[in-house]
Amino acid sequence: MVKTTVKIDGMMCGMCEAHVADAIRRAFPDAKKVSASRKHGEATFLSEREIDGEKLKQTIEATGYTFVSVSVEPYAKRGLFGR
Repeated sequence: MVKTTVKIDGMMCGMCEAHVADAIRRAFPDAKKVSASRKHGEATFLSEREIDGEKLKQTIEATGYTFVSVSVEPYAKRGLFGR
């Protein structure tokens, strides 16, 4: 699994967060644990494999927000007590 973090500019409220998260879910059906934070200016989600960065940029910009950057890192599920 991989964790994708996309930096987004322009989210101002909870509805903005919901719009971004819904757009990601529609564009990437295998995305799991999608969350967006206006406070941190980012959205994060998990997926089985690395996603297409250009498609992600188009998805974010189609919602009216500004795509800033994307980063991908391996994700390993932690066991009990963080092990």
